[in-house]
Amino acid sequence: MKRGPLLHAELSRLIAGMGHGDLLVIGDAGLPIPAGPLRIDLAVTRGVPRFADVLQAVLAELQVERAVVAQEACTPGQGRPPPWCDALQPVVPQCVPHAQLKQLCLGAKAMVRTGECTPYMNVLLYAGVVF
Repeated sequence: MKRGPLLHAELSRLIAGMGHGDLLVIGDAGLPIPAGPLRIDLAVTRGVPRFADVLQAVLAELQVERAVVAQEACTPGQGRPPPWCDALQPVVPQCVPHAQLKQLCLGAKAMVRTGECTPYMNVLLYAGVVF
């Protein structure tokens, strides 16, 4: 059995195979998943699993170089990422309009659907390198 926190075999295999710059999206239950990226659907019921729990497990295994979140989730007028983005530190996510975020998803290697039902609770994670 794996020692790290991420036990989901398909998600673990995906992260192990990611290269520098590859894009992984973690989304709420309503984020549309376009044809193309691998779909990893974890949603069981409303709120299960929570976005924050999935993000925490992924961040324990993925080196993140940069991140993107929807501008609609950011502090109005200030463009600051929402508080849940603190989990990404030291990476400070870029805030882009939700329509642009959905376009960026077209280039994703995979998209993970959670049971989260909070609007705009989505993050694009670009893989970094550990050296």
